[in-house]
Amino acid sequence: MKKSTVNEIKERFDNDVERFANLETGQVATMDAQISLELLTSTAKTIKPKAVNVLDIGCGAGNYTLKMLSKVPNLNATLIDLSQNMLDKALERVSEATTGKVETIQGDIRDIALPQNHFDIILAGAVLHHLREDSDWEFVFQKLYDSLTSGGCLMISDLLIQDHEEVNKLIWGKYGDYLKQHGGEEYQQKVFDYIEKEDTPRSMTYQLDLMKKVGFLSTEILHKNACFGAFGGIK
Repeated sequence: MKKSTVNEIKERFDNDVERFANLETGQVATMDAQISLELLTSTAKTIKPKAVNVLDIGCGAGNYTLKMLSKVPNLNATLIDLSQNMLDKALERVSEATTGKVETIQGDIRDIALPQNHFDIILAGAVLHHLREDSDWEFVFQKLYDSLTSGGCLMISDLLIQDHEEVNKLIWGKYGDYLKQHGGEEYQQKVFDYIEKEDTPRSMTYQLDLMKKVGFLSTEILHKNACFGAFGGIK
């Protein structure tokens, strides 16, 4: 199947802002969204308690940055998203929650120039699975590493595959059961269809190995449940 273009993904998110603006529920289709959000932000605070600058990639309506601000107040926030509608909502919500500078950048992380050694914390919630080729993944991980301050962290929460084909089938079967419980077979099919069309997730192992390859000093696994995980790297 031909994967969605960046523009097609942008259009879908342009029309879905309110659903992504609920800090309590997170996303029903994302297992343990709340647990991952809490773990990533509290870990980032532990790693960089005196953080000044946060970057939120694929920020959606700003939930990750808002949660981060509840732990480390008044950060300067840079918010990146494909969707201007999402950015408008995120800007409104985040600006109310910090006295720091809030900047929004519309576009694809692959095309955006980032400052070097600038961000103390980079948050990437349910976004990197839109990367396609291995070269994309390596390019973006290197770019994020370069833009972190020494001792800074890249914290990722995302959809994952397993490296072993049969194990992958097992795990995705469990995710299918979860979706059926929450919305029936039709809902499960709808979610699987848009994952098939839009997403090219990689395994947690792949991403942890890639972090080491581009220079991260250490990596941490915070949570994994079926095909969702929360993990990070420290520069």
